[in-house]
Amino acid sequence: MSQIFHRSANTIARVSIFGAVFFIAGLLVLLAEVNRSPWMTESRVAREQPIQFSHERHVAGNGIDCRYCHTSVEDSSFAGVPPTKTCMNCHSQIFANSPFLEPVRDSFRTGRSIQWTRVHDLPDFVYFNHSIHVNKGVGCTTCHGQVDRMPLMWQESSLQMEWCLDCHRSPERYVRPRGAVFRVDYVEPPDQIELGRRLVAEYQIQRLTSCSTCHR
Repeated sequence: MSQIFHRSANTIARVSIFGAVFFIAGLLVLLAEVNRSPWMTESRVAREQPIQFSHERHVAGNGIDCRYCHTSVEDSSFAGVPPTKTCMNCHSQIFANSPFLEPVRDSFRTGRSIQWTRVHDLPDFVYFNHSIHVNKGVGCTTCHGQVDRMPLMWQESSLQMEWCLDCHRSPERYVRPRGAVFRVDYVEPPDQIELGRRLVAEYQIQRLTSCSTCHR
């Protein structure tokens, strides 16, 4: 019986199989990188707001502490969006007649809240508590980035699960003394790992990586 396929068919078949394996693996790697990219996570994308509030001006320029506006961050799961009255504490005197701030004055007069666009928006199936992280020595800039350099607020980190787990598995790389949690000028010391290990023990930080920690 004559040979149906040319001898090269075996080589072509092997190359095709191996090529398909590498192609699929490469495609999976590409999809994973795309999933981590700012295009998907929307990290470092400045958000338009009803009023273009500048953290850079208020934090770096005026030296306002995070807790002045985000009053519940130490005691609640939410950092809290400041009510219009908080804005008016200053702006009833400073730039009181600025057309730029008319939406603030209108909100104060009518009692209608300003509809801010949420920047850090976790999925509904994720449980996150600000107060726990703050009281365990996680600094504001660790997660939110250098807000004192943001004319418009953006999401600094991906907020993906692998980002959270990176800290939960190795908290000593990120924790700082409680007195420095709200400092935007905090600089990580050269002995961060040694300091972090001491703080992990002192603050009784657990390496919580089970699903039920965040998915409840």
